[in-house]
Amino acid sequence: MHVMLAYDNSRNARIALDAVRDLLSALNPKITLISVVEDVGSATAGADELFLAQYAEQKAGTERAAVELAAAGFDASVLIAEGDARKMILRAVDERKPDLLVMARHSHKPDVGPFNFITKRLDALVEEFDHMTFGSTSAFLARRASCPLLIIPTHSD
Repeated sequence: MHVMLAYDNSRNARIALDAVRDLLSALNPKITLISVVEDVGSATAGADELFLAQYAEQKAGTERAAVELAAAGFDASVLIAEGDARKMILRAVDERKPDLLVMARHSHKPDVGPFNFITKRLDALVEEFDHMTFGSTSAFLARRASCPLLIIPTHSD
């Protein structure tokens, strides 16, 4: 069994990671952590620095999660992508054909960290616009993914 887990190193992603570990350990699945770093969409040098910091933090967090899964006996790998999360996850599903796609329900609650607060604010604005025009990431993938989608609920506190 091959499971793809959308992982952005957030609190909600950790909840989804724990759920996958708890729910699917008996099946001993191969797990691919896909982490998509979205561009902040600005041509300023400050935006570049913010993007690079976000990229490094998200990549390192995703790799740490894969190491945790490997230590627990899972065959875990990491896929880092840049761009629109919906499109990049859908592309990965189409190319790698997992048996199950797992993701956490998104929230706008910022994670701890100096850049996450700013990034989450920007993400919230962009996501609100996207939601008005296209719908949420999970709704987008539920309509288009070629495999079953498991959305892990996250509680607001």
